[in-house]
Amino acid sequence: MDAKGQTAIVTGAAQGLGAATARALAEAGAKVGIIDLKAEPLEVLAVEIGASAAPCDVSEAGAMEAAIAKLREANGPARIAVACAGIAVGELIVNREGEPSPLEGFSRTLAVNLGGTYNLIRLAASDMVGLSPLADGERGVIVTTTSIAAFEGQMGQSAYPASKGGVAALTLPAARELARHGIRVNCIAPGLFETGMLRGLPDKVQDSLLDMTVFPKRVGQPEEYAALVRHLIGNAIINGETIRLDGAIRLGMK
Repeated sequence: MDAKGQTAIVTGAAQGLGAATARALAEAGAKVGIIDLKAEPLEVLAVEIGASAAPCDVSEAGAMEAAIAKLREANGPARIAVACAGIAVGELIVNREGEPSPLEGFSRTLAVNLGGTYNLIRLAASDMVGLSPLADGERGVIVTTTSIAAFEGQMGQSAYPASKGGVAALTLPAARELARHGIRVNCIAPGLFETGMLRGLPDKVQDSLLDMTVFPKRVGQPEEYAALVRHLIGNAIINGETIRLDGAIRLGMK
């Protein structure tokens, strides 16, 4: 699918991977709708790239339904949907005093990262199935975001890998189910990227993670993630895949 002239929705678009993706799709000629919980930076980006904004919590069914409806009214139903919204909560399962961690952090991480991704898939796919197929029979493309932590989760980070593992596991069954409608579903597993999530880690932790990277010996740039999104949109034979984008890093135990 050529993104030019198509309608796209990007969640988690206020910063990082989502913002870079929204910019790239707008530059490619797509009509872009953006979603994020952070309303102010979302509106700033919307003005910058000529997008339509709908601030909301991706984990809430009603809020997302209203946001998608707002973007549909502004741009029409989307043929492209990219899920970038995510949070990270670092907690030990049992702390050093032997006490269990609160359940709230784990539950919230799953709700946003996994539930929010599913929320976008279900709503975007529902609109896509009603669209006329393009010349190759394609009606839509969905790209989700997992993490290399889904495969090599580190100690003290059980909630994040669990949520992202769910996103990766969702890819193939979603692709298989939606194939009859001409909708492809793929997933990207970023490694270390220059995002607010990475910058929020202590310098010592960032340095230790960078040491595990093989080549290139640097963090990825959000624009490199966005470039892969654009390739997945344009390459119709890629379907049901989870693609690592990580400079060959393999995370250690901690």
